Amino acid sequence: MPLEDWQYDIGGVVIGAGTVVDVIETTGLGRPPVRESDVDQPSMDGQFAGPDYWAGRLVQIDAAIKTPGDPSACHDMVAALQAVTDPASVRLVGGQGLPLRIKRPGRPVKRLTVRTRKLDPEYGRVIHGYVPLDMEFLAHDPTWYADAESTTELPLGWLTGGGFAAPVTAPIYVQDGTVAADRPGWVTNSGSADAWPVFRVLGPCANVTIIHVATGRTLALPTLTVPAGRWVEIDTRPGYRTVTWDNGGNASTYLSPASRIDLFSLPPGTSEMRWTAFDNTNSARLRVTWRDAYTAL
Repeated sequence: MPLEDWQYDIGGVVIGAGTVVDVIETTGLGRPPVRESDVDQPSMDGQFAGPDYWAGRLVQIDAAIKTPGDPSACHDMVAALQAVTDPASVRLVGGQGLPLRIKRPGRPVKRLTVRTRKLDPEYGRVIHGYVPLDMEFLAHDPTWYADAESTTELPLGWLTGGGFAAPVTAPIYVQDGTVAADRPGWVTNSGSADAWPVFRVLGPCANVTIIHVATGRTLALPTLTVPAGRWVEIDTRPGYRTVTWDNGGNASTYLSPASRIDLFSLPPGTSEMRWTAFDNTNSARLRVTWRDAYTAL
């Protein structure tokens, strides 16, 4: 759903410019709060500076519903907002949230994944078609993300090193499926913060390893065998970080102990990805999906 300047999309309900809900003020859009870990120095002045971590981002929206002479429309808008913020599929499932999308002049639409912490209408003047509305949304991951997902799909290649180089002399060696084939690929995070990819390994293949070339970080599943027509998904996003089969079954036991999902991010710019696996059909694929990540709105 496209947004106009100064509009907000809360789980599919648009408020702000051009709607019946005027947004008066929004806070929590700047630098997120810090979870500091400073420690007092024993028998000395001052403190030791420990790591600073971002806390959750609390976005507060001060708004007002304006439908002059139509109090029913005010109630309808509150009901619409409650309908998208109250589903059990969000409230009762760990890690789930709803999208909060924001459009500012000269900036692309950016989003957070949030939980609703307050939706408080004041009905004192509803008879006149005016209802102040106080809303709070907590983004457990404070990073801003692009509205659109980016996706690339990497096949496995049978020829190593990218093909033949002239002049070609005999004998010519081609992989026969008994050696893990590998294929380089490129992904671009156009933002200013680390992005977190979702990898989908589509079979048939076995002994899968995914490598971020610049950092050497690796996700290895040495005992995994993915049959034709099935897939395994590795989700590195904060709040998810799971390895699952296409039917929802847990596949995290296939991940090697040295594989760190929580460190496998895509830094800003272009990254080379490489994956290896056994596949004698040349039909296996690795699908990489991510959203560009930003430090600021």
